[in-house]
Amino acid sequence: MSTNQFEPLDAAYVPDPASEVPPLIDGFLTRLAELVPGFDTAAARATGAELAARQAHRIVDEAARHNLALVTVLVAAFRALPAEADRHTLLRRALTEPFAEQVAQGTKYALDYAEDAFTTMVAISKAREEHAFGAGFTFHRAADDDRAYLLEVRRCFYHDVLVAHEAAELTPVMCAWDESWIGAIDPDRHGMTFERPTTLGLGGTHCPFSFRRS
Repeated sequence: MSTNQFEPLDAAYVPDPASEVPPLIDGFLTRLAELVPGFDTAAARATGAELAARQAHRIVDEAARHNLALVTVLVAAFRALPAEADRHTLLRRALTEPFAEQVAQGTKYALDYAEDAFTTMVAISKAREEHAFGAGFTFHRAADDDRAYLLEVRRCFYHDVLVAHEAAELTPVMCAWDESWIGAIDPDRHGMTFERPTTLGLGGTHCPFSFRRS
């Protein structure tokens, strides 16, 4: 995954966790070390790998393998940060900031130049469901037509792993990743709206991802 990984985003985009997740982990640890001078990124990486090895039974497909690596390094970093620090804010910033601008720009580019922004966004969502998230997640499509795509995430792999490590409170950190692409949707320009009023990490029964033509 190059630093320009999100720029060519369009309806033909096919996520590749094997090339996208490792640089995301690198960016996360690098940014965390910038925010917390002296933070031992090598130790966090090693601990994350140990935690992932103990949860190897969760690797149901290739996407799960890489998603597990990401979530367990998040847990490792959380445990390594000083208890008196604002750990949730630090982790959220470290995870989202390295690629936030690129994700937003890639999404905006895709929608600005699409013949039909709604159709393009739905295609990107479906590609991510299949290739970036995979069998570790359970999806339900409450609506899937030319006017609305109402997706419900009923089982979240990230949340399951965090619960297993008694760190469910970190699920909203993972949810924050979506804010970059959500913010790139302009209802007036793109003719569509998006809503995600809650998530499993915020206490919801599921994560609703609601795309509608405006």
